[in-house]
Amino acid sequence: MGKIHQSEKLHRGLDNRHIQLIALGGAIGVGLFYGSSATIQMAGPSILFSYLVGGLVIFTIMRALGEMAVDEPVSGSFSSYANRYLGAFAGYFTGWTYWFMWVVVGMAEITVVGVYVNYWFPDIPQWLTALAVLVLITMINLANVKAFGEFEFWFAMVKVVAIIGMILLGLGIIFFGIGNGGKPIGFENLWIHGGFMPNGVTGILMSLVLVMFSFGGVELIGITAGEAKNPQKSIPSAINNVVWRILIFYIGALGIMMILYPWSEIGTNGSPFVLIFDNVGIPGAAHIINFVVITAALSAFNSGLFSSGRMLYNLSLQNNGPKYFGKLNKNGNPRRGILFSSLFLLVAVVLNYFVPEKVFIYISSVATVAVITSWTIILITQLKFRQSKTKQDIEKLAFKMPLYPVSTYLALTFLALVIVLMAFIEGMRMALIVAPVWFLILYLGYKFKNKGTTI
Repeated sequence: MGKIHQSEKLHRGLDNRHIQLIALGGAIGVGLFYGSSATIQMAGPSILFSYLVGGLVIFTIMRALGEMAVDEPVSGSFSSYANRYLGAFAGYFTGWTYWFMWVVVGMAEITVVGVYVNYWFPDIPQWLTALAVLVLITMINLANVKAFGEFEFWFAMVKVVAIIGMILLGLGIIFFGIGNGGKPIGFENLWIHGGFMPNGVTGILMSLVLVMFSFGGVELIGITAGEAKNPQKSIPSAINNVVWRILIFYIGALGIMMILYPWSEIGTNGSPFVLIFDNVGIPGAAHIINFVVITAALSAFNSGLFSSGRMLYNLSLQNNGPKYFGKLNKNGNPRRGILFSSLFLLVAVVLNYFVPEKVFIYISSVATVAVITSWTIILITQLKFRQSKTKQDIEKLAFKMPLYPVSTYLALTFLALVIVLMAFIEGMRMALIVAPVWFLILYLGYKFKNKGTTI
């Protein structure tokens, strides 16, 4: 089995409000603002059902993680738990895959910033914006964890306020006809354009892949446990609150869009967010939403760089990564891990230089496999975590997984289904080739590290 967690020296500087917004910020990124029109085209109005099902699975995964994080709050989170309960290779595999996922997601986020900055400044090359963002966010992360938490709190707050504003204005148009000559819109758009399920069950199934990608980031709550001031209180609160908030934001925002506009037109005439603000007569609506989307991407990227640096630090403590990453700077930050991750993110700058139009779909497909792998490890580890406990230990658990073990097995089955579905989506197949190559690299790296010792 793997080693028990070594002592971490990270500073506990994150308040409950920071943790709540970090989790929201990680999950409400480009998936909602940039990728939602693609999911709507797949399933039509029934995409709301896809988000509901996906949200329930995410809640199960988060409760599995929360059960372990409250009992053992460390920043390596599920990599550290996998190391302890599944063995050293599992900790190594999980930690490096999660690091890889956030580096890849970071590439997607800085790509989107370049796309939206071009709305204002079309002459600025996409790669140059990506480079500027990389430098800025790296500097924020090299400050102390309190500074990171504060930046993330306000980054995420901009997104949350924009989505709430969009939902409230949309409701005003639907019920009171604001911006529509006082004539309420009604709900007919949800079923008069080919029905609620215009593409049938197939559409719902195919949409689940992109839906799950958009939820990637909620597991950041587990990473923050090692730097939370009061993890026994803040982690359960964040997990219980963040899932229903995300569901409200996704289902609420997308529901409003499809009530106001025929689902088949969403994304074809510009951002639905812009159209809603325009309808109500808010000046500069396009500029406001452009700013919000840029902030959303910066927020998710900020969270990703934070977690990748922490994961490298914890891998070092497990002896699953170079000792080089195990040192903190005077602010208590894993500076070396953050800079190493930033160095890899330069790949996104290069990709934006050579193939700017294809970067997002390639990157999101690879990230989906990586995040599903991480979620799968969380669920399997939680099964082993429970099995390692005596009856008395289980009774003492402060944040138990509901409906264990049925809920865990159902979530694992769902994740397996999503991986199978990826094979039927053209843009996603590439990930099913990249993932086995990555897993092989990890396996060979582990064997080399241990010079022939058995796993």
